[in-house]
Amino acid sequence: MGRCNSMGSAEQFTIEGAGGGSIRLLAGESIEITNLEGSQVVDLWAFVEPDLSEFLSAEHTRSCLEKLIPNVGDALYSNRRRPIITLTEDTSPGRHDLLLSACDEQRYLLLGHVGYHKNCADNLVAEMKGAGHSATELPSPFNIFQNVTVDQDGLLQIEAPLVQAGQSVTLRAEVPVLVVMSACPMDMALTNGPDKRSKPVHIRKMG
Repeated sequence: MGRCNSMGSAEQFTIEGAGGGSIRLLAGESIEITNLEGSQVVDLWAFVEPDLSEFLSAEHTRSCLEKLIPNVGDALYSNRRRPIITLTEDTSPGRHDLLLSACDEQRYLLLGHVGYHKNCADNLVAEMKGAGHSATELPSPFNIFQNVTVDQDGLLQIEAPLVQAGQSVTLRAEVPVLVVMSACPMDMALTNGPDKRSKPVHIRKMG
């Protein structure tokens, strides 16, 4: 599990497949999220510090951008309709998702899994605890690299990600934020590609 929970600590780390990681960013600092093997979705949350009641909101971002997928130059908005993160670079094909909730234990039970399954919701809770906070809110994430299509009848379909090994996105913080990430553990759908295997991603902090 990769984690950077304090200012000025490790500038880069790897999140193992199905694991979580977190990092604090000051306004103007950026993180680069790189797919190491390709086809890996990263659930991302951002909480404004010190007031964690303000956080990245997928629904407010969709409303403010009036689009389903952000492009380079677009901001991601908080639940108070304030831009808190900007997508500044994207070397992937640009397929990301603002529609789906994070996977949780109930999701895997509905898919027929028996017993506990690692999930993004629990990764969020664990990373928040590791950063010294309780997760009082479980907002929907920005699902980086996730390929979700909407057909003419409005039906959603999870397709294999288009991102390839070595491709990345870069996000710049507009305000101080705690960023939490999960290398999605989904292995019962095409979320992480045809091999249905969760893979590592690399995180690099930049000034």
